[in-house]
Amino acid sequence: MTVPVRQVGGAERRRRFDLRSTAMFFVLLAIVLCVLAFLARTAAGMIERRPVWAGVLAVLAAATAFQLRSRRRRLSPGGYARRAARALEEAADEASVTLAAAPVAEPAVRLPATDFAALDPDGFEQAIAELCVLGECREVEVVGGAGDLGADVVALTPDGRRLVIQCKQYGDDNKVGSQDVQRFGGTCFTIHEADVAAVVTTSDFTAPALEYALQCGIVCVNGDDLEAWRRGTGPSPWERADAGS
Repeated sequence: MTVPVRQVGGAERRRRFDLRSTAMFFVLLAIVLCVLAFLARTAAGMIERRPVWAGVLAVLAAATAFQLRSRRRRLSPGGYARRAARALEEAADEASVTLAAAPVAEPAVRLPATDFAALDPDGFEQAIAELCVLGECREVEVVGGAGDLGADVVALTPDGRRLVIQCKQYGDDNKVGSQDVQRFGGTCFTIHEADVAAVVTTSDFTAPALEYALQCGIVCVNGDDLEAWRRGTGPSPWERADAGS
């Protein structure tokens, strides 16, 4: 008697391993993970730079998600994209209005209005030392006097460099000349071991003095620069040194 052989149908056949499909799956997975990591990094940067804007976007995103979830009818992917775009646009507009309405911070005044030229020599040196203290310098000392060898104020800058300042309280018609800067240049680095050397005056500098200072790496702060430093609208001497001016 012949026993009939049962043929295996196509649905019961064992599927073979598809290397191409598996590789494509992992490539797509890697792309999705990279996109998610980029979005997370962008969101973290936005929160750090614009916390108000980030808060507004988060609130609007949560409200949009709640509304979408409460709807019973399903939306197409295109509909979701259009809703998300509208939500982001509204959030951007609201954040722009909020930032525009925010008060602009005025530059901090470092010291009360001071007529530096009207101070006595000791008072002028003390005022420069106070500016260094307010600029977060450490170990600030007023050392001007007989035998100071050109150093009137010494300190450590916020990043730890040794700062040596010579104070020149001159009138408007008396500029700091090249010889003054040369005498200071002969001691500020070799004797006082300055990392940042500066001459601060209530007047101005002659052209030869500025040229010599530029060659030696000495920072020149004239009367206008000093007033900007006091008001907080201009750089300090050590910041000028970093900028090469």
